[in-house]
Formats: sequence, structure tokens, C-alpha cells
Amino acid sequence: MKRRDFFGRMAAGIGTAALPVPVWADAGAPDFVSAGNKPDNSTWLVGLSDTGHVRFEIPIPGRGHAAALHPERPEAVAFARRPGRFAVIIDCAKGREVARLDSPEGRHFYGHGAYSADGTLLFTTENDYDAPAGVLGIWDTKNGYARLGEISSGGIGPHEVLTLPDGGLVVANGGIQTHPDMGRAKLNLPDMRTNLTYLETNGVITETVALTGKMHQNSIRHIAVDRGGHVVAALQWQGAPTMKVALVLTHTRGADPHLLSHPDEELLKNYAGSIATCADSGEIAVTGPKGGHVLFFNGDGTPNRSAPHSTAAGVARSKSGGLMITCDVGLVHRHHGTDRLIPVAGEWAWDNHLVAV
Repeated sequence: MKRRDFFGRMAAGIGTAALPVPVWADAGAPDFVSAGNKPDNSTWLVGLSDTGHVRFEIPIPGRGHAAALHPERPEAVAFARRPGRFAVIIDCAKGREVARLDSPEGRHFYGHGAYSADGTLLFTTENDYDAPAGVLGIWDTKNGYARLGEISSGGIGPHEVLTLPDGGLVVANGGIQTHPDMGRAKLNLPDMRTNLTYLETNGVITETVALTGKMHQNSIRHIAVDRGGHVVAALQWQGAPTMKVALVLTHTRGADPHLLSHPDEELLKNYAGSIATCADSGEIAVTGPKGGHVLFFNGDGTPNRSAPHSTAAGVARSKSGGLMITCDVGLVHRHHGTDRLIPVAGEWAWDNHLVAV
């Protein structure tokens, strides 16, 4: 080989090896991701800064529910609302779809998913509706998101799944049986059972915590992990509408679940939406999009106060401290007990969840 050819090929190899790995800065450095609709009813995945600026807006095929973010690259999964048939994998830096997940025969998505800690697997909450049973679909992120199989979610109606600090998974099994032939009808309310299930990524269930007795109809829907690695959950009451019930649950592995009451819980109209905890203070916020209010709890679980925020939907930790909430005006930054409105241009209607990048 000639000398100049040798060094030319070396330089080409070095150039290829040195290609930068995409990061969230390449997608405009968003602080949060949410699904949203415009006034013309078009549907989008949106990247937002904590100052209320839209960093990207990427079209999705229908109304979204939640997003899952890859732990190592600017890639997001936008999930359809239940009973959903699609989940779209989006390269947020290039603004384009890179893959689409179609639910297998006899399954539909529940609007949530979570990546494994190393990003090689994606787990999606699904309904095996003829069984009926809940499952987690498993997808190979290194092979075009090919489906590898599924594992039991440990209950019926798995809604949200999260990856825990130890690499395991926790699933909120809402307990409600549905079937796509019957839309969003709830088929088993008299004898429904709801639980939190902890499991390994290989499907081994390590712990199940159920709500029983009078609380068996208090559906566990959305979850978050607090600064101590414990689970907090937002509940949606399916029983008698006149019955006053707590809509927030906390759980520590190996212990019984603990329901947190709030003097203003009736403002949520039996429907708690999203939930998050503040990294520095431990404060818990739970949204009530139907009631137009947000309830706050101190880090020790005692009630703090409530605040009226129209169509308050998603809530997530903010890198600048405190919590960020989506509502009609755009965003609300909750920090040190004070709520600050942050307008977002575009007349967006936000869907249920806000995900911190």
C-alpha cells in the first residue's frame, strides 16, 4: 500500500470513530417532553424548556398520552392513548420517525413504557384482552425495535411502568378490565383488583402490593419514584362517587401501602392525573385535570395545600429546582411553596404527562 493511501485510510477511520454521539442538545436542549394538540387538532410530540420555549415539535399519528425517553440518546417513544395500537419512536434531534411499534394480535397499548437502565430494551404496558391479563411487551432497541416477547405485568390493566434505581421494574396495575370491541368501557368494576407489582426485567415478580377491602376500586394509575427510591402513586376512584377517598399512595418495598389524605382531595373529582416528587424537598404534587386543581403534600406525606390550575395535567421534576406542571396557560413552576406561571406560545392543549429530560 502506498504511504499516502495508508495515511488517508487512517484519517478516514479516525474521522468515522470521532463522529459525535447525538445528545439532547442536538434536539434544542429541551428540559421536558410532552404530547400536545394544536387548535386545528393536529397532534405533536413537543420539547419544552423550563422557560416555556418550544424546542421542537414533531408530528405524531394521533393523540398521545405519555412518552418514554431513551437513557443515552435523544430518542423518544410517543404512545397513543389507550386503547392504542401505535407507539412511534422519534429521533428528536433529526425530527423524524425511526420506527413504529404495532401491537400484536390480541393486544393493545396502555399509553406508557419504560426503557431498561442500559437502554437496550423497551417495555410497553399492554392488554391481553381476551385472557384477560396484563403483559409487558419487550422490544429490542438495538435491532430496529423488534419484538422479543412479553412477560406478565402481575395484574389486569397495567398502566404505567417505571425503571427503578436498582434496574428492576415497577408496574401500576389499574385492575380495570377493558376490551377494544367495547371502547373504553370498564367491564369488571364490582370485583376489580389493583396493585403495584415489582419485577425483574426477566419477568420474575419479586413483590406485589394490592389494595383490598373498601379500597379495591381505587385504581392505581400513574407512579413516580421519590428521592429515596420509594414509589408514589396517583389513584382514580371507581367506586361510589359520593364516597370520599384518598387519591395518593406511597409505598416502600417490604411494607404495606400507605394512603395520603388531603383536606382538598374532593377538588380532584375522584381523578388524580400525574404525580411527581421534588428532588430537593421531597414535596409531592398530584394533578387533577378534571377538577382543575393540584394537591401538594410535604416530603413526610402530610398535606400541604392545593392550587387551582385549569386543566392541570402533567407534572415532573425541574432541573432548576421544584416541580413543573402543564396547564392551560402553558407551564406552572412550583418552587419553595410558590407557583409561577410561564406562558407557552401556540395555544397548546397538553396531554396527560410531562417527562423530564
